[in-house]
Amino acid sequence: MSALASPDVAAPVGAVARRGLDPRSRILLVLVVSVAVMSPSGLVFVPAGIVLAVALAASEPSWSRVAVLLASAAIMYALGWILPVVWPNGLTATIGIACGYLIRFVAAFGVGAHLVATTSPTRLSAGLRAWRIPRAIAVTLAVMLRFFPVVASTSAAVLDAMRLRGLVGARGFVRHPVLSIERFTVPMIAASLRASEDLSASTILRGLGSRRTPVTLDPPRFGWPDAALALAVAALAAISMVLPSPLAEGIP
Repeated sequence: MSALASPDVAAPVGAVARRGLDPRSRILLVLVVSVAVMSPSGLVFVPAGIVLAVALAASEPSWSRVAVLLASAAIMYALGWILPVVWPNGLTATIGIACGYLIRFVAAFGVGAHLVATTSPTRLSAGLRAWRIPRAIAVTLAVMLRFFPVVASTSAAVLDAMRLRGLVGARGFVRHPVLSIERFTVPMIAASLRASEDLSASTILRGLGSRRTPVTLDPPRFGWPDAALALAVAALAAISMVLPSPLAEGIP
């Protein structure tokens, strides 16, 4: 149960100056970027979204995510824009159309990953309460935010256990794909159910189901990092609309 405790329940006063962006700014950023890149003309804003996601990952810093975002964007661009020109046929055209949609998710995922990695359930709940969001929605989002790291650690533990038993490998997956998926899925479901029970008990102990409004020790406030983020997003949007985009052409 102690592993489910939030790291900033009793944050020191000095940590307030280092807390960075307001959680509401992160939520708005995810919504704005997702709507922009998923719109009919969203390919124009995809390069700006990827640049923003890389900058946010580097500010944490999370260099592994920076590498994943850059590699994913480069692969999508090579398969979706360069390959159909070099080798034009029906297959590469289909791959290009798929990459034209998948590269949108790279930008949205990068910004969303920053929200999940840097926002604790306590701060997320405080930001949603400041917005007067209904408690049922706020508690659900806070539990989901805590559930993602639990699922990631659980899947890593299951894979380690399978590796110790010699059940993980490319040869085994190719020979018995259904059996390999079953060996991973069944213990993963059981571990996720146990984790969900622990999270439910943790939310009850933390009083998230109480009818009284909890008091926030570190209330969310907009500051200069939020203003700088708003200016950066506005500048990237303006640049995307003024300058020609490398992704605007080539995808039907």
